[in-house]
Amino acid sequence: MQTDLSKFTIGNYTAGPKWKVFVWHFVNYLIFNSSFPWPYSFKSYLLGLFGAKIGKGLVIKTNVRIKNPWRLVVGENCWIGESVWIDNLENVFMGNNVCLSQGAMLLTGNHDYTLSDFPYRLGKITLEDGVWIGAQSVVCPGITCRSHAILTVNSVATKELLPWTINSGNPAVYIRERKSAG
Repeated sequence: MQTDLSKFTIGNYTAGPKWKVFVWHFVNYLIFNSSFPWPYSFKSYLLGLFGAKIGKGLVIKTNVRIKNPWRLVVGENCWIGESVWIDNLENVFMGNNVCLSQGAMLLTGNHDYTLSDFPYRLGKITLEDGVWIGAQSVVCPGITCRSHAILTVNSVATKELLPWTINSGNPAVYIRERKSAG
């Protein structure tokens, strides 16, 4: 069997209502994926207008890309750093006090390479309370990062990260326990 991209289908994936996807494209480009430092409260308000559930205290920096805000839940006091990409073809849940450092990517979809038409293969991402995703790191489809897990800089989470652990590499592996000073 060879891959034949001319037969590609998106399967049962739907982005959302066409009007919402169309309008979001411009809002995302002009406000979120912009170098202009729009106020965090304004960005939170816009995300809510498009169906995201946003807790208090969201810090969302410049040049952020969010594919489908209606598939996004963000807890309280979360940070989304510069150039983060939330490629949420599926639902993304972020608990309270979650940090996505610069250039991090939450990737909810890829392709099924075992089929010739290369269809989407989607999986939800859950980042429980206190999770820290390091700069330039990737969380793959279907992954849960348990409470206070850390994914270090430039690492790739391809399986569940256990609570209170530090994980590093590609694919990320357990390095040591995360300790809290207070």
